[in-house]
Amino acid sequence: MTSSNHSRALKAALVLLLTSTSGAAFAQEADRADTGEIIVTANKRSENLQSVSISVSAVAGDALEKGRTTQIDELVSKVPNLQLTSTVGDNTPIFALRGVSLNDFSLNQSGPVATYYDEVYKGNFALLGIALYDLERVEVLRGPQGTLYGKNTTGGAVNLISRAPTLGETSGYLNAGYGNFNRFDVNGAVNTPLGENAALRVAGTFARADGWFRNVLPGQPDLGGVREYGVRAAIYFEPSDSVNFTLRGSTSYQNPRNYGIFAQPAAINRAGLENREIAANETSRRRARTYSLALTANIDLSDSLSLTSISSWDKGSLNFIEDTDGQGIALLEIPYLDRANQIAQDLRLTSDFAGPFNFILGAYYNREKVFNASTFKIAQDVASGGDVDGNGVVNDADCAATTAGEACQFGNSFDQIKKSFAVYTDMSFELSEVVTLKGGLRFTRDTGRQPNFIAQQIGPSGAVLGVTIPTPAAPLSYGISNLSGKIGVDFQVAPDNLLYATYSRGFRAPSFNAQAFFDPSELNVAAAEEVDSFELGSKNKFADRVITLNMAAFYYKYRNQQFINVDPATAAQTLLNIPRSRIWGGEAELTARPSDVVTLRGSLGFLDAKIQRGIVSGNNVAGNELTNAPSLTASAGIDVTFYDGDAGKFSGTADLAYTSSQFFDVVNTARLEQDGYALLSGFLRWESANGRFNASIWGKNLTNQFYFTSRVDLLAGFGFDYNHVSTPRT
Repeated sequence: MTSSNHSRALKAALVLLLTSTSGAAFAQEADRADTGEIIVTANKRSENLQSVSISVSAVAGDALEKGRTTQIDELVSKVPNLQLTSTVGDNTPIFALRGVSLNDFSLNQSGPVATYYDEVYKGNFALLGIALYDLERVEVLRGPQGTLYGKNTTGGAVNLISRAPTLGETSGYLNAGYGNFNRFDVNGAVNTPLGENAALRVAGTFARADGWFRNVLPGQPDLGGVREYGVRAAIYFEPSDSVNFTLRGSTSYQNPRNYGIFAQPAAINRAGLENREIAANETSRRRARTYSLALTANIDLSDSLSLTSISSWDKGSLNFIEDTDGQGIALLEIPYLDRANQIAQDLRLTSDFAGPFNFILGAYYNREKVFNASTFKIAQDVASGGDVDGNGVVNDADCAATTAGEACQFGNSFDQIKKSFAVYTDMSFELSEVVTLKGGLRFTRDTGRQPNFIAQQIGPSGAVLGVTIPTPAAPLSYGISNLSGKIGVDFQVAPDNLLYATYSRGFRAPSFNAQAFFDPSELNVAAAEEVDSFELGSKNKFADRVITLNMAAFYYKYRNQQFINVDPATAAQTLLNIPRSRIWGGEAELTARPSDVVTLRGSLGFLDAKIQRGIVSGNNVAGNELTNAPSLTASAGIDVTFYDGDAGKFSGTADLAYTSSQFFDVVNTARLEQDGYALLSGFLRWESANGRFNASIWGKNLTNQFYFTSRVDLLAGFGFDYNHVSTPRT
């Protein structure tokens, strides 16, 4: 190592030690040149990450590919203060960011952390599909979003950006892999010119794996498998230097054996079973199908003004039967069906003036239509108590004679139509080379209707025995207007040091309750929720740009968070609003490159998220912790190039991610608290000298940690606690 490299390494080690002891850590790498610059589009412009006054983490597509990050759930270990629950299964995550989360498992809902594919908002679970293949990068934006993004959100945004077609280039790649549980993966892409002004890129992925949740019932398959494919095609057309179009189309399909439920107390519900064993009688396949089209047009109106239009259409369905009791009896099983279609239009005008003032002015429209149906199938066999009349069989007569729902099916279905229209603007004004003022406003008009509601009591034969909730004379509806926005100031104190302060308000539209089965009071609408965010942040490069350190601290006023509520007297389920909560915390993200062959990474997120006023399920929850809000998330990683020469390049990566204890319910039920846990992953990789071939060996959750990803108290009603469990070592 040269003297200069020794000096750089010493500086990096010293700064790393100091920042580690002060609680600072690092953000994931994204696309960068050898200078370490990261280019993102969080502000709807291509900018260096270090010049963007937003708390954003970026992960490069290459990093996702090398680490075999195959589903969106796995982003949690890479981004501080990002959590999820998997109540509706893998690859359809319910994200929580900085403690702002969705606390309703119904498939008609859309979370407060928005997911975008190439700037197209995907709200409903049925529209998510398979996303993590052939990606350019992933950007995770923390805090309320509304002046830049099409859909207003209170928690943040996860933006998945695919690789675009390249003019004049014929290229492609193919990856194949094999892992435990007989997992087989194939993915690849081809880029080809279509004349001088157009190009086509086609990418696809395919995966199969046996289930890891071993089913001990004879003749029954294991649960939690993988069986999926996705295809995406994009055509880029550039008729002139000032105009270009990108047309994207994609489809995906998943039909694995469904997930399994870990029922507790184990001594009663799982007697004699290991942690990743289950006795499940309901093992049907989970089916998810998506289709999407999107047209992006960019037109330079002048040297300083450009127009962007994003038009999109999405259609999807999600259909599965959950063996909710996690046992070999038919105590509680729930079929779910979710069909959704969406059209959206985002139109924005962006300036690039040489002077001090610049702006984005946009208009957005979204129409989402959902059909939702779900059924509670209670005690459908003798072993679970369904033989009410004692004649040795379970039939419609048992349901008709029931006193507690035994032998019955209780189902509901409805349509849901939501429309959102907004105009928004984001502006900046440079007072000097050091100080820039920023601000933006958004006006939103949201409307919703829930027509064709039906709630029925159904016998085991499928015959309708009665109506449990009369169909309302007029469908539930809402209409609300909202004005939100942000103000802020940036201080460029040095070329590599940015300080910023912002205040912003986020808004989330009202929601319809999907859990109306037994009582007319369950037909209700939760009010809109709002978040006021106060944030201070800094982005820095030190030690001759060897060290990158980004930090943010924030305080949230959280009003009217939407929650599912169970009336302890009647068991009626309604959506309610928790009037007031407060969240404070911060993140620190660090990258250190002490030499050309070593990169050190780390991150730290901390939260203190408390309810200030609210009643849930008859409990005063003031002072309780919010759900999915662990007080500490941290990660550390190292990338090392062991050899780079004629025989190729040998490299390796190791990552450790830690999550402290957390609750999944606002009642903070002690027995359902998830203890802290750490996940270890890594890979070793060889790449040929010409870069055309590579081989790697990798592992995730190498210590085989067992932890819960969601927990629900069903002990009082059905005699068990409902739990989703983590994927084992792969």
